[in-house]
Amino acid sequence: MQNILVIDDDESVRDVLSMFFSDEGFAVSLAADGQAGIDLLKSDRFDLIFLDLVMPVKGGLDVLKELSDTHNDTPAIVMTAFATVKTAVDAMRLGAFDYVTKPFILEELLLLVKRALSISKLRKENVMLRKQLRSKYDFHRLIGNSPQMQKVYDLIEKIADTESTVLISGESGTGKEVVAKTIHYNSSRAQNAFVPLNCGAIPKDLLESELFGHEKGAFTGAINTRVGRFELADGGTIFLDEIGDLHPSLQVKLLRVLQEREFERVGGMKTVKVDVRILAATNRDLEQATKEGNFREDLYYRLSVIPLHIPPLRERKEDIPLLLEHFMSSFAKKKKKEVLKVAAEAMECLKLYAWPGNVRELENLVERMVILDEDGIIKTDDLPERFSSLFGPGGECGDRREKLAVSGPAALNLPDDGVDLNAMVDDMERKLILQALEKSGGVKKKAAELLGLNRTTLLEKLKKKGIDLQGKEPSPS
Repeated sequence: MQNILVIDDDESVRDVLSMFFSDEGFAVSLAADGQAGIDLLKSDRFDLIFLDLVMPVKGGLDVLKELSDTHNDTPAIVMTAFATVKTAVDAMRLGAFDYVTKPFILEELLLLVKRALSISKLRKENVMLRKQLRSKYDFHRLIGNSPQMQKVYDLIEKIADTESTVLISGESGTGKEVVAKTIHYNSSRAQNAFVPLNCGAIPKDLLESELFGHEKGAFTGAINTRVGRFELADGGTIFLDEIGDLHPSLQVKLLRVLQEREFERVGGMKTVKVDVRILAATNRDLEQATKEGNFREDLYYRLSVIPLHIPPLRERKEDIPLLLEHFMSSFAKKKKKEVLKVAAEAMECLKLYAWPGNVRELENLVERMVILDEDGIIKTDDLPERFSSLFGPGGECGDRREKLAVSGPAALNLPDDGVDLNAMVDDMERKLILQALEKSGGVKKKAAELLGLNRTTLLEKLKKKGIDLQGKEPSPS
């Protein structure tokens, strides 16, 4: 049963409203003055308030001021026998849902109440949904303890509640949209819209209309005026995924929006101004694309005010067990099944795999295994063929583990006086990089593939270890 509070110094009004709305199935509470109404609001919860504007001691506007601080989600309908434009504007400015003049028609009043309660319910559901989204995309819930991901978390925390444009780079499937949502829902814009758009998924002829909207009659089929994504995102955030696929003609128009925060709809003359934060993402090397003339340099620098790179899964394999646990728990809950366990041999396979599809590929694999599971344990036999093919025709992950045991770290002997592990690992990494450069003839891209790295990561390691671009170590000084 929904609760209505009537605050009015006129006893006859209180009685009429109480009798009418009680008959309509509402619980009705009464207050003879503004202060008594405030006291009731402090001790009970109400779904709607009827409030007289003119009352002794504490008038309706005074009550609305207090409501705006403590009960701003409760709709208030103002009643007055002396309605003027000014009093109506003042009441609405203080948060009143609507106002009615006395005497009123009860049936019309009931329709107004139902509309107010319906809109109030939608607003509360919207607030709750946004809170859930904010909780879901709390940066602490991003999965991964690897040093690479810790750097991502630290940067998100620093930039989330700013207005700066962010360019998120990373391979397909690394979670760029998840990161964009995390930034949005940890910003002061979290209560407003997050509007995504994949620039590579929409034909060029339609993309301009999607971005900026169009006027009626702007082109064949434009039978109505349509609002674009930028207008939908006004006050919030727009996420432009695969920005590297944006056609050159639209790159110019996007640059203007970044600079001026204004545009015209397709076929329109009126300039539309928006307050929007722009987040963009790409799986391409945009810096290289600018050098090749495929992407505007000025737009690139406007987008990459804050660059944020998401590492591929193969570069943070220590996060695989955590991601597995997260996805297995999530899908087990959705499918109403027990949480799976992973056999040691299967875990070894999962860690050795290169994951070309990154986190998305791992998530899809877990969903498949949860659905097809029969005994609650993920074994090597449960993995797709592409995993066993890593180790030769007909090979098994267990065979790979045995080979690693013979030639890998397990074959080393620890001296009685111990070792400098960091120095040993650094030396081994240096030797492997030099071998890869030698095998690839100095071609960095091929060398990176031999090492299971991307090219930029290899270049960083070369620079850190002082190896020049020809794969030579620095001469001793």
